[in-house]
Amino acid sequence: MNSQNTKQKPPINWVPVIMFSVSTLALLTLVPWYGIQYGYNASAVVAFVIITWLTGMSITGGYHRLWSHNAYEAHPILRVWYALWGATAMQNTILDWCSGHRVHHRHCDDVELDPYSAKRGLWFSHMGWMLRKYPSGQVNFDNVKNLMNDPVVMWQYKYYLPITLGMNFGIPIILGLIFGDVVGMLLLAGVARLVLAHHITFFINSIAHKWGSQPYTDENTARDNTFFAFLTHGEGYHNYHHIFQTDYRNGIRWFHWDPTKWFIKACSWVGLTKNLKKVPDFKIQRAKVKMQFKRANEQLAQASNTDQFSDNIDQWKQTLEKEYDDFKILLNEWTELQTGKYQQTCKTLQEKWQGASIHIRFKEIEDGLKLQHERLQEFNAQFSFVKV
Repeated sequence: MNSQNTKQKPPINWVPVIMFSVSTLALLTLVPWYGIQYGYNASAVVAFVIITWLTGMSITGGYHRLWSHNAYEAHPILRVWYALWGATAMQNTILDWCSGHRVHHRHCDDVELDPYSAKRGLWFSHMGWMLRKYPSGQVNFDNVKNLMNDPVVMWQYKYYLPITLGMNFGIPIILGLIFGDVVGMLLLAGVARLVLAHHITFFINSIAHKWGSQPYTDENTARDNTFFAFLTHGEGYHNYHHIFQTDYRNGIRWFHWDPTKWFIKACSWVGLTKNLKKVPDFKIQRAKVKMQFKRANEQLAQASNTDQFSDNIDQWKQTLEKEYDDFKILLNEWTELQTGKYQQTCKTLQEKWQGASIHIRFKEIEDGLKLQHERLQEFNAQFSFVKV
């Protein structure tokens, strides 16, 4: 009796179950039927694309990077905009969403504490975690007390249901009346858009924790996945995000597809955002080099058992030890310079600091770390065929 109770599944969470079931069923039946029978106006297609973008950007730029991680500050006008279109995504209130997401980062991959732990399976992390009332998914607002001081957050929390219904039904109905196709607008810009927006976000919890590269850390399951970055407004650079979560960027290179980053930056030009947080390049390079050392040691240990490298293994070990010694020297000097930078800033104006020799040395150290990163890439390439 007791053993059966311990294995009993948590009760079904009927609200999301009904919502996902009805919307998915409508997508698979009503949406194609109406398209075949009557066809969709171009206005419905355009509305579908635009509202999908608006809701997705409000989740990634608003719910995620602004409120969950405080990666930048936003003008009240933009915060209201995020709150409205974020509610249109029907992924719960800002307060609930951010609380769960902060727990996810704090306890990432813990099968008992992470609300959508990837180690509980792809289906669970994608959407299964919402379909039952799992203990790990219970909301506790202790970790979002700062957000409870935001009037926009609390306004949305108080009036979430009317806001959500108004945005999801009101906007398509108004657009349908304007362009002469209410049903088509509701089905395409309403139902189809909602289902697509849901799964775009869910991809981050599931696929971005399963497939991709780990250039910065392997201490959690988060991956960088360029393809899903394209689908998710830049959120696919997830390995970077999990180690540097307060950075307003996920894709840090200029060519990385991260429209959320571009939108936040563009808003700063017109005063809608400010204090955009960026991780120093040195810390980014340090994380990458640490991972390269870890992989190099693993590959070297594996290669020592192969005939091809058995004769030269001591030489490779010496090379790697020399690189690691150089790495420690760079880290020590960087730490000392950070102390000097703080003291210098306390004594002089920022303009004088910019021209100081200590600033030039900082740049030299960063360049040295980048060169070491390139050398370690070549080193690891020697053993690329060895499976670790």
